[in-house]
Amino acid sequence: MLDTPGPTSINLREEFDAVGIAEVFKELDRDLVGLKPVKTRIREIASLLLIERVRKKLELATEPPTLHMSFTGSPGTGKTTVALRMAGILHKLGFVRRGHLVSVTRDDLVGQYIGHTAPKTKEILKKAMGGVLFIDEAYYLYRPENERDYGQESIEILLQIMETQRDDLVVILAGYEDRMEKFFQSNPGFRSRIAHHVDFPDYDDAELLTIAELMLQEQNYAFDAAARAAFIHYIQLRRSRPLFSNARSIRNALDRVRLRQANRLVGNLDRDLTRDDVTRIAAEDILASRLFAETPTPAASRDA
Repeated sequence: MLDTPGPTSINLREEFDAVGIAEVFKELDRDLVGLKPVKTRIREIASLLLIERVRKKLELATEPPTLHMSFTGSPGTGKTTVALRMAGILHKLGFVRRGHLVSVTRDDLVGQYIGHTAPKTKEILKKAMGGVLFIDEAYYLYRPENERDYGQESIEILLQIMETQRDDLVVILAGYEDRMEKFFQSNPGFRSRIAHHVDFPDYDDAELLTIAELMLQEQNYAFDAAARAAFIHYIQLRRSRPLFSNARSIRNALDRVRLRQANRLVGNLDRDLTRDDVTRIAAEDILASRLFAETPTPAASRDA
């Protein structure tokens, strides 16, 4: 019996709609403010994989593309969120079986004594198989200054799996750009296995304000006009201080703003509260931050 010939053409629109990655793109735009170059790069990767899927259906010879990635940028720029959406794209396009994300740091992979690291690393890899393994601050795996450090053992296991199981696991390494570059220089095996390098820029002031307003909206809060102006000033001051972590610092600041609002309201128990009272953030809730009272100094280290 002769083999049935494969299709001679594939409708690209039908293929795109069938896999459902458009919804993932919508989620990416909804969940993350700005980051246009990151979103563009993710769409480029998705386009490559969509064409690989079409080529396979057209029975063109191909080998699985290398999909391991490096995400570089400051904390709070959305790297973990994008990794989660990337896992969804890879799953919908058929490049991973399950599409889940396992997020880890050095402590999850490296043991503290002989014989502990290999089981820890292999257990994490077992959980991540069929999906994406996201290693945050990956450069901490390598500590050459410590002769008794076991990170190198974890690295060797990871490199082996990244090569032999690349059709069943995608590894994303993340961290500061300069430290990741030194890490790759010290561990060329990783660089040779990374196909896609994505840089996450810091948010500007306007984007941080939009992020703050979206976060408040999700929790049924809103700035009044004076509070909005005060928070714009807060962003300018906070960005100049050490340990600023983009959206993460904004979230922490809003937690403290809500705390001050609650204390302000409870300060007068003999009143009826309206919806406006409990949802409105006032300027005084922001201006009470010690950031407005302190003179910024290089030695300052705590989030205000």
